[in-house]
Amino acid sequence: MATAADAELILKLYEMRREETLRKARRFLVFEFQPKTVEELRVVSRDVKAEHNPSWRQVLSYWEMAASLVLRGALDPDLFLDSNAEGILLYAKFHHFHAETERESGNRFMAQTAALIDAYPAARSRYEGFLKSFGPASTST
Repeated sequence: MATAADAELILKLYEMRREETLRKARRFLVFEFQPKTVEELRVVSRDVKAEHNPSWRQVLSYWEMAASLVLRGALDPDLFLDSNAEGILLYAKFHHFHAETERESGNRFMAQTAALIDAYPAARSRYEGFLKSFGPASTST
């Protein structure tokens, strides 16, 4: 059950999302960045000198931090999942590009978000819905 402290933390997370640099970075990853190949993705995700690499790092680390707060018990999962699905959307949009790398390295892409999806049916349901709109035809975690 959510507490007043959970509500305060949700509002803090929302306030952080409204910061202009993060807002622009989120807009880029959600709406503008549409890689068709792993090579196109890696231009942004791996090249630290690429124009949009800071956006990649900032947005993914923000959502990983938020997921970690839920997984570690600092934030009520139901309250979080009521209004914070963008990290799950990004996982659905980009995970398939990392599936081979994950198998090779053993390191999960967006590990905290993946664990959130695995742990909570509401997160899994959102993920599956986003896959229909943003993911490839056949993807699984």
